[in-house]
Amino acid sequence: MTGVEFVGVSKTYGVDANEVHALRDVDLTVNEGELVAIMGASGSGKSTLLTIAGTLEHASVGTVRVKGKDVSALSKSERARLRRQSIGYVFQDLNLLAGLTAAENVSLPLELDGVGIREARRAAVEALERMGMGERADRFPDQLSGGERQRVAVARAVVGQRDVLLADEPTGALDSVNGESVMRLLRAACLDGVAGIVVTHDAQLASWADRVVFLRDGRVVDQTARVPDIDTLLADEGQP
Repeated sequence: MTGVEFVGVSKTYGVDANEVHALRDVDLTVNEGELVAIMGASGSGKSTLLTIAGTLEHASVGTVRVKGKDVSALSKSERARLRRQSIGYVFQDLNLLAGLTAAENVSLPLELDGVGIREARRAAVEALERMGMGERADRFPDQLSGGERQRVAVARAVVGQRDVLLADEPTGALDSVNGESVMRLLRAACLDGVAGIVVTHDAQLASWADRVVFLRDGRVVDQTARVPDIDTLLADEGQP
């Protein structure tokens, strides 16, 4: 089943002389179980594509479907519910709540969905442990390094039963070892049936994806299938 679908999507900001075309006639389908990496120069439209896929912005032209639903036909409350229940998002600026611990930040989406506090806490700690952050579950964001905060944000995005996973430069503040750990976690989520889109500037990390899509000036200019057999690599390392 299709996780995210763009059909003839364009996004324009401003008017007349101030008009900026962030996306131009983009067609893109990301199926359940697939991880797609988006690459391109600064200003090519990568982050705009991600925010539209996450229903945080509207397309100016075209159709966007998430889990088969035309998001333009949904009410504001229905879009909010879709984001809360089905979409995990790693923002470039992380958006962690300063007054909550790492575990509380991760468990919050589950609690908002009605999951009991104990069950939400258990799931949050488990996600943090998978990121190597179990011992820091009770630390507040200002007690963590930039890389540690980034791993908390990834844990929050993958906790629970997500259908779509969106990540904007999720490894930007991490070294190569921790960056690969994040991509391994995103890849594992997709192997469980999640449709994933990750924006990255790192070609080595993009090789964890099923496809790499290249944007230039808001247009899809090329797509390539990954070369490494990442599924075999995960299996050999005993990953899920």
